[in-house]
Amino acid sequence: MIQLGNYNTLRILRHTEPGIYLEGDEQTGDILLPQRYVTPGMHDGDDIEVFIYLDQEERIVATTEHPLAKVGEFAYLEVAWTNLYGAFLRWGLMKDLFCPFREQKQRMQRGKSYIVYIKEDEASHRLMATAKVEKYLTPLNPPEEGTSAERKPSDQDTCESTQGGQERLVHGTACDCLIWQKTDLGFKAIVDNRYQGQLYDNQIFQPLHTGNRLTAYIDHIRQDGKIDLTLQPTGRRQTLDFAEVLLRYLYENEGRCNLGDNSPAELISDRFQVSKKTFKRAIGDLYRRRLITISPDGIRLV
Repeated sequence: MIQLGNYNTLRILRHTEPGIYLEGDEQTGDILLPQRYVTPGMHDGDDIEVFIYLDQEERIVATTEHPLAKVGEFAYLEVAWTNLYGAFLRWGLMKDLFCPFREQKQRMQRGKSYIVYIKEDEASHRLMATAKVEKYLTPLNPPEEGTSAERKPSDQDTCESTQGGQERLVHGTACDCLIWQKTDLGFKAIVDNRYQGQLYDNQIFQPLHTGNRLTAYIDHIRQDGKIDLTLQPTGRRQTLDFAEVLLRYLYENEGRCNLGDNSPAELISDRFQVSKKTFKRAIGDLYRRRLITISPDGIRLV
């Protein structure tokens, strides 16, 4: 079955002057890949991957271009132009993506970018964007007391599946995050294109802006199904990672660092972009490995 707004692998049927026709299904019929996308290596009978969408005349067509997002995904898109019916967003294809006024949380303005969700309109079957992204975020089932989300993390922490098909994110799991909006507490984020997460100001040691994509780590899954995130690996993994950073810093700075256990957290954050807790753990790790000495004025390589 052809998936509109998604990538499909289709067989080339024939070459024509407008382009090549690909084998569709009973609903779509044969699908045109316009001549501008045809390459010499495309031959009748070959299977090729194309993105299927609607052209300016609402006809189903194929393209070898890659949009910034497909149906079922969130993206940060810029408004190319507006009219009496809504806004049109640049998403990497020749035809801009429509976001009607009813799907806007605030009136979109040309040249500005917004977090949106890509969907197929149930009534018209047209592709569109909506800024009401909360409706498309899935609450994560909170862990039972004493389960894997509360245990100490290991280097093997990954997303695990449950019987219901929902991923079980455990403490320390790395995940993809799209920064959504600034709040009084920090930033909301969209986690793995599915869940809602929160990054707190005291866990942020780098500039963040709406639309940034980055790797974050699961810190805690709340009872409301939302996820508390951190930008640094958690627990032992975080300590080991930063210990190597600190060791490299010492090698590059004549074996000395004028920060230590009693240094203000602000100075540590400004220089290394980590919390004081992580800094002290790394010092302890390097000291136990007999790689540094500790003094009132900082640390030194042995």
